[in-house]
Amino acid sequence: MDHHSQSNHVSSFQWLSFAYQGLTEIPYETILAQTDTLEVLDLSYNLLDENPALLSQLEKLSTLILDCNNYTSHVKFPYMPSVTTVCINKNKINNLPVFVEEIRRKFPSIKILSMMNNDAAPSYFNGGSLTQYKDYRQYVISQIPGLEILDDTEVPEKERVQARKTYRLHQSSHSSRKRKEDSSRKHTLMAKKSNTVIRQ
Repeated sequence: MDHHSQSNHVSSFQWLSFAYQGLTEIPYETILAQTDTLEVLDLSYNLLDENPALLSQLEKLSTLILDCNNYTSHVKFPYMPSVTTVCINKNKINNLPVFVEEIRRKFPSIKILSMMNNDAAPSYFNGGSLTQYKDYRQYVISQIPGLEILDDTEVPEKERVQARKTYRLHQSSHSSRKRKEDSSRKHTLMAKKSNTVIRQ
């Protein structure tokens, strides 16, 4: 009985918070001791700006909270397919396309993204106009189609459809380039076939 309770004691935290600790480095030693169980990691209200590369070892992590740190648009996250929620409010993110592309690529299962109070996320609270706010939302939603909540607001189907329409230009230019590549591939194949016929 004693042995059983000891082994439990060594282990399992599903939630770890290092908020308000004035950290300049991520305390990996403590965090990575919980790789088998950790689902929620709160590193908010610190002075962090380093790329959190080693967090990729947290295979069960679903929620990453990085509010009120010094992260910029150029932060490099590890690939974390288990994460569904990222909170990175009040950091130093000012380049929306760069940041959103990083989120889209590294968190393929993301459903909730909150990035309020960053320059890249204009809203009433930081001097952004309603038009800027709507455009910001549509851009993010168009780039991360699986998103269910952006900031503190759900993504209704109507907004998702509008976002797709607004930013379809980007996709259609990509598909027309692909069509050109396909047709040139066909042309090459036809040329090869005609060469084969000539040889016979």
